[in-house]
Parts: sequence; C-alpha cells; structure tokens
Amino acid sequence: MKKLLYTFVALTTLVTTSCSDMLEEVNYGSPTVEDMMTQEENVVLLVGQIYADLKWTHDHWGYWGLTTITGDEGICVPRNGGNDWNDGGYWLKQNTHTWDHRGDAIKNVWNTTISGAVLCNQVLETLNSYKESMSEEVYAQYVGEVEVLRSYYFYLLFDCFGRIPYTERFEEATGPLLEPQDVWSNLVATLERNAPNMAIVSDDNRAANYGRTTQGFAYALLARLYLNAESFGCTPENVFKNVAAPAQYNGSFYDNCVRCCDAVINSGSYSIEANYFDNFKIYNEQSKENIMVIVENGQADFDERSNGSMSNKLRIIHNTHHYGMQFFYNLVLDTWNGFCARPDFMKLYAETDVRGPGNEGKGTANTKQWGWFVGPVHKAGSTTELYLDEDHDEETIIHTEISSLTNAHNFDGARLNKWEIDKNSEYKYCENDFVLFRYADVLWMKEEAILRGGNGTSGVSSKDFQTMLKRSFAYDANPLEAFKAAYPDATTSLEGILDERGREFTWEMVRRRDLIRYDKFDDVQYVTAKQSHRKWFPIPYSVLEKSLLDENGNPIWTQTPGYENL
Repeated sequence: MKKLLYTFVALTTLVTTSCSDMLEEVNYGSPTVEDMMTQEENVVLLVGQIYADLKWTHDHWGYWGLTTITGDEGICVPRNGGNDWNDGGYWLKQNTHTWDHRGDAIKNVWNTTISGAVLCNQVLETLNSYKESMSEEVYAQYVGEVEVLRSYYFYLLFDCFGRIPYTERFEEATGPLLEPQDVWSNLVATLERNAPNMAIVSDDNRAANYGRTTQGFAYALLARLYLNAESFGCTPENVFKNVAAPAQYNGSFYDNCVRCCDAVINSGSYSIEANYFDNFKIYNEQSKENIMVIVENGQADFDERSNGSMSNKLRIIHNTHHYGMQFFYNLVLDTWNGFCARPDFMKLYAETDVRGPGNEGKGTANTKQWGWFVGPVHKAGSTTELYLDEDHDEETIIHTEISSLTNAHNFDGARLNKWEIDKNSEYKYCENDFVLFRYADVLWMKEEAILRGGNGTSGVSSKDFQTMLKRSFAYDANPLEAFKAAYPDATTSLEGILDERGREFTWEMVRRRDLIRYDKFDDVQYVTAKQSHRKWFPIPYSVLEKSLLDENGNPIWTQTPGYENL
C-alpha cells in the first residue's frame, strides 16, 4: 500500500530540476508545453517538487534538531571521553541556550525553508503562466495546494527567526525583513483564503491525499497560528494595521483558534487511534489520526529516488538508541547513542503511562511497548549482559540521569521508543512517515484556546477525546480512571494542558513553541542565563553578509534583535 500512496510524493525527489528546466525539456518536441499542461498527471509532476525540502524538517541538523534540543524534552551530550556528539561544542550551546549564528542547524533551517518557499513561488508562476491550459478546477486545486505548503515553509522560518524575507513572488527579496506581525497576517490571510477550497479527506480519497496539503492541514496550521499569535508578539491591532482582517475572522485570536479546530473536528476526516503507537508504526499510513506527514520510503529513498543522495532524513530512531541497542534489537546497522531525554522531562510521566518509561524495565521479558526506553540492554533473545559502557566493566542499563553536559556516560538519558523499529531494515533511514500534524493536537489546541478565553464548547467528553485519554494508560485495568488519577488537572488548567501536551507530542516539533507560549522557554533544565531574545534564533551571518544595501550604504537585512553583537 505504501507504494500506491507514495505515487504523488515520490516525485519530490525524482524531479530535481527547476520548474522552468522541466518545462523546457518537455518542450523540445511535440506536443507543446501548453498541451502538456492540459494533462493533470503533468501538473502533478510539476507540483510534486514542492515537497522535497520537507525532508530536512525532521533531520537532527534541521528544524527538528534545532527545536527539540533547545526545549525541555531533549538533549544531546558528548560521550566517550567527550568525543562522540561533541561537534565543536555545538550541542552544548543548544543545550544551554548559548548558541550563536554559526550553528549548522540554524543555517539549514534558514536555507531549506527558504528553498521550499521559493520553489513554491516558482511553481505558482508556472501554473499562472499556463492557467489557460488547465481546467478551472484543476488550476484552483493545485494553486491552493502550493500556497498552503508555501505558508508552512514560511511558518517554520517565522517560528525560528521572527523577522523573515516573506514574499509571494518568484523573485529575489529586495525589501527589508518583514516584522513578525506582518508575517503572521500574511500567513493567516493565505490560509484563510485557501482552506475552504482544499480537499476534504475521506475514506474514499485518503490514499490520494496522503502526504499532501489538505483542508485539515490548512485549518490545523491556522489554529496553531491563532493559538500562538500573542507569543509571536501579535495583537489584533498590529496584525491588521496594514491589511484587512480575513472575512472569516471573528472575535479574538482564541475564538478563531476554536473555529479552525472545529472545522477539522466537524469534517469527520480524522479520528483518534485507540493505540497511541499506531501513529508511529513503520507503515503508519493506516492511521486516521495523522493529518499531515512527511512520507518516507526507507531504503528506496536512497536507492530508487535520490541518485545517491540521502533524501530520507528520518534518523531519530537510530540517533537516539544506545550503541548496544543494535544488538538488543538485532539490527543490521549501528545505532548512534545520541539524543535522549532531559531528566526533568521524565518526571512528567506517571508510572504506568504507556508514553513514558514504564515500570518494568526493558529487558527481554518485557513484551509491552513504552514511549521511552530505560532499563537493561541485553543481546536479542537472551539475558546476556552487554558491557558497552566506556570502561567495559559495567552492565549497560539505560537510566534517566545525565552525569555531565560535556562528557556523559554512554548509558545516560532515556531513549525515545515510540517510533516502531524495523528490525529487518538494512538501512538506518526509516520507513516510518514523520507526522507533522495529528488530530490529537487539534483537540488539545481547542481545549487550551477555550481555557484562554476562546468562545466554544469543550470536547473533553467526546468519544475521540476520551479515547485519547484512555490509550495513555492502556496497560491499566481501568485506563480512564488511571489517567484522571495520574493527571487530575490535565483538562482543567493551562498548566495541566502544557504538561499533557509534553507527554503526548514529545519530539514532534511542537514543544519549543508551547514553552514560549507559556513563557517557560527560559526555564529549561541546564539553562542558567534567562534571555528573552532567545525565543528567536540569530540570522546566519552568511545570509546577512549578502544583504543588499540601502541608499545610505547600510544593509537592508539586519540581525535578530539581541544578537547584534555576535
């Protein structure tokens, strides 16, 4: 089934030429370009390119690594005498909020999101050039798809840097960086304009729309923008000072967050999976909870579609697990012993919460899946101890503590275990599709918006919400009561929702913005200097040095406030 679902998004790396190059190629003979664009399969080929840069989103040198390690849920510390995962002190800077503009992840996030947005604009220009060659329906469908994904690329850039070179035209950005409130209003306007006309997912078309922007994705992204508006420095007065509010806008930011969440809920397109881990299986395309994913195809991403480059960058499974866990899982290839949980984050989980580390250890006798791996590491199928600590004289037992920020023990830190591991894979880049938005996020955003004053009816008593709560304690005899006993304020207070969102969406690229929204980003473990400007990242120096100059010879693009003296 995966191959069928991949028909569309596989084009993201097969088609590596620019839009104009592609059209020039097909124009060498007959039929004409205009004729080619009358065939929807060729429009699909054109549009398929825009998804390519999403591959960088979940890489540890991309948005995922930048936002996961700087929040309270993840950490990466040097091991093996401080040699492994040192990278010139890069990870220490991320762990302690002392980064500068030289980090590779910062550069990659800027470059890849800009690249994705620019390609979207190029494809839009081509669609507009050959508009008359397409039916009105086909044209509108694909323009909406491209504009919504462009908004997502710009959202990622905006989330990290605040002031960005937002543009909706395929041309070099020559003006000043847009201020956060202006970026926000442009994103909201684009999404509000397109969302009503996007494809509504149903059982009949779920496969055809898998991994593509849809109405559910557009409204989910809108809800996230409305919920976080104040954390971006937005007010109703400053975001609508230069542009009119969208026709759909009503009430407050939180009212509109509820409205957008309800649009997703009332569509009937999505439902909560009874098993939490089904959303992260090797073949998780069956999940009706996943609204938008980055489609991965394992080994094929290297061999069949990338011409030797690594287009699949979902390496979380391998970079989190201890070296010895290669033998624990009997994997063909090695594991990297890198990313793990911050100790304080583990305290958010109750003992029997399946999303946590569990209370049985992770030895060979354990047949239950837990969200985090702690406990002894044995050889697969046996109780043979593995002696893979730095001194080779102590049994390897993964625990939650971090002994040192500069030279940790090999077994320090809980390892994320919620993505299913393909034990038969001969490649370390994973088949699991990476989830960008889940229906669970929509349900929790609505509840938080209501608690913050949004006008709406709570959905806590709904079937989907109750399923979501119960599955967290699936190993308990009475899971709903177990949840309520463990987390009595999870649905009734803002602090409770923040904690629950941490447990539910760990390492899914939402935690950093959640912490910023709650004004807790400076409270991250191991951060000693509280600096408000750290809610943004500095613009890479390599970008600023290429800035155009104004009439007085001063750079048009300037550094993120707070980082001017880097």
